[in-house]
Amino acid sequence: MAKINFNNMNLTERDSQNIWHPYTQHKTSKPPIAIVKGEGALLWDENGKEYIDAIASWWVNPFGHSNRFIADAIYKQLTTLEHVLFGGFTHEPAVVLSEKLLEILPKNQNKIFFSDNGSTAVEVAIKVAFQFFYNKNEQKTTLIAFENAFHGDTFAAMAASGISFYTQAFEGMFIDVVRIPVPIKGQEEASFLALRNAINNNNCAGFIFEPLVQGAAGMVMYEPESLDELIRICQENKVLTIADEVMTGFGKTGKTFACDYLKTQPDMICLSKALTGGTIPMAITTFTNAIFEGFYDDDINKALFHGHTFTANPTGCAAALASLELLQTPEMQLNINRIHQKHLVFQNHIKNHPKVATTRVRGVIFALEIKSENQEAYYGNLRNQLYDFFIENGIVLRPVGNIVYILPPYIISDEQLNKVYAVIENAFEII
Repeated sequence: MAKINFNNMNLTERDSQNIWHPYTQHKTSKPPIAIVKGEGALLWDENGKEYIDAIASWWVNPFGHSNRFIADAIYKQLTTLEHVLFGGFTHEPAVVLSEKLLEILPKNQNKIFFSDNGSTAVEVAIKVAFQFFYNKNEQKTTLIAFENAFHGDTFAAMAASGISFYTQAFEGMFIDVVRIPVPIKGQEEASFLALRNAINNNNCAGFIFEPLVQGAAGMVMYEPESLDELIRICQENKVLTIADEVMTGFGKTGKTFACDYLKTQPDMICLSKALTGGTIPMAITTFTNAIFEGFYDDDINKALFHGHTFTANPTGCAAALASLELLQTPEMQLNINRIHQKHLVFQNHIKNHPKVATTRVRGVIFALEIKSENQEAYYGNLRNQLYDFFIENGIVLRPVGNIVYILPPYIISDEQLNKVYAVIENAFEII
């Protein structure tokens, strides 16, 4: 076999020789765009083309690309302690981060467990829910989740997810999951009834949910009062509750956590994505003391035997601390409100467009549904047509079927946001 001469290839061509991309059918998809630089809300490809990153690169970069404040914190930590195993050891960045997080999390959260990414944060929570009852010699074998949920790609997280094409190849291999409808407007009572039925007819250990906004389902939104009632029903029936705040956490919904809108708090919270400002993979699952005490025993077998090589990586902790500091600045809080207000103005402008079915806004999240006679596939023709149009016009947006959403970095300028809005409106001319 002849040796490949990579010197004559650009990055995209070299990529195609060796790399398998996520969520990609390589036979039919277009080549990936090679990005060589990012700054603020902008990205540049290898040909010098500029893009506005209107989804914060899968919701992880609230403070923009190449943020100097976070980079300096990472550099400082790298020159002090880059990593140490977390089994039998600890370090200041992890201790301080746990203290800082517990100051701003709902008051019932008392213990922090580190992992690597959103899926593993969820995986930890699901394992804890089942083992909590196992440790008490109670047989609980079922999890409750929303229809069309998405909680990640590891096995338990995938089992809890309800988007079928992600999981259909693995049916029959999962833990038992009962699904209930999301309590969107007009469907609240059906959701409450379905939860009661699920609990009455199964040995349910836990209920996992994306609080207030279902991200991968197309930014489906529902009200805090409905979630309060669902959590109350679970508490009444001794079913543990898990809030998957991987997407919603750290300001996306207008408050630091979506759970801050609630009167009744969950037993566990999963965090990742914006935790480190989009720099270093890290995740956290938080717990009440009651959950922790279910594992606190003289019997070693009742411990939580779960861990990751890079658990509580000091450099990741330093990035997370810098990210938290930025989030809590008055400037960043004003930015979150500024984006929210601009979304409301755009919503008012676009909601009566003849091709718009519905619009919704919560915090920095904006979504609109395009009218369609047919049920649009998640990665169908309409989605691909829209995606290509946005890319051609220098905007990174990833529609979900016929749902177009914006979830930008908090530092995006008004001018950049206006361009995003204009390109979305112009896209109606091609469909």
